[in-house]
Amino acid sequence: MLLTLASAPLAFSQKKERAGQLSPEALQQLHRAEDTLAVFAFAITNDTSAEMRFLACKSLITGLVRALKTENSFRYPFSRLNSVSILTPPDSSFRVFTWQLFVNDSTYRHYGTIQMNQPDLKLFPLIDRRFELADMPTHETLPPNRWYGAVYYNLLPFETRQGRMYLLFGFDGHTFLEKRKVMDVLSFNAAGEPVLGAPVFERKGQRGEQRLILQYFAEAKVRLNWDDYYKMVIFDHLIPIASPHSGQTVYVPDGSYDGFRYDKGRWVFVEKVFRDAQEEAPRPYPVLDEKNRRDLLGRPQTTKPKGRQR
Repeated sequence: MLLTLASAPLAFSQKKERAGQLSPEALQQLHRAEDTLAVFAFAITNDTSAEMRFLACKSLITGLVRALKTENSFRYPFSRLNSVSILTPPDSSFRVFTWQLFVNDSTYRHYGTIQMNQPDLKLFPLIDRRFELADMPTHETLPPNRWYGAVYYNLLPFETRQGRMYLLFGFDGHTFLEKRKVMDVLSFNAAGEPVLGAPVFERKGQRGEQRLILQYFAEAKVRLNWDDYYKMVIFDHLIPIASPHSGQTVYVPDGSYDGFRYDKGRWVFVEKVFRDAQEEAPRPYPVLDEKNRRDLLGRPQTTKPKGRQR
């Protein structure tokens, strides 16, 4: 899906020479490297020892960089690295590798790199610096060495008058009690270097927000993604409640959704995407004793519950 603006120039990165086909020798070399990298990727998420997870992560970084030095490695999919997200836009100008390391109940570290589509190796390491940033850095433009770390699960290109940009949708493990979902913006400057964040979001006529960060209770399920049917970004509207575990305030979905709709290079906030909200959340009719019209607890039941059935 590419959201276009006819007057937009092509991104700098698209003008470079593209990677060619892998030679049989390179393909065999990368296949052997992936055998080893897959073991490290598995250990990062499955080993019970924090020390072993860290060592596996370190080995994955060095091994992946070594493998990517193979000529035309951009053409190799690394599909067996199950704990590593690899996203490539439709224009194939680059791809993004991201993964997370569970350190302890209150700490996650994120790792990643951007590989450009060219015969020789061109990498931009993503260095997770969340601990040095403001708690919710929604208004900052960041270089790749000051990355707000996340594991990206979707990528959406769109056009602006400054050139092509990309929405990055990601997950941040954050802490034991709270998780985060992130919608960041990736672009490339005149030197072909990646830039994270851009003031493309507009709320009530005001611009300046450069990324969206949703923080929510760890036991909740929160949506933040592009919806191809509605042609917009849709995300859960969150409300505060007291945590059932700690008593502190956490955020959970209230059943309604907000969104951002693309409009000529900007993303305009849409409140309450679906206007058919109900007083109570939809739920199935209870199983009834038809003879006595009582529910399973033996209570008289003469009316159907409120809410449309789905």
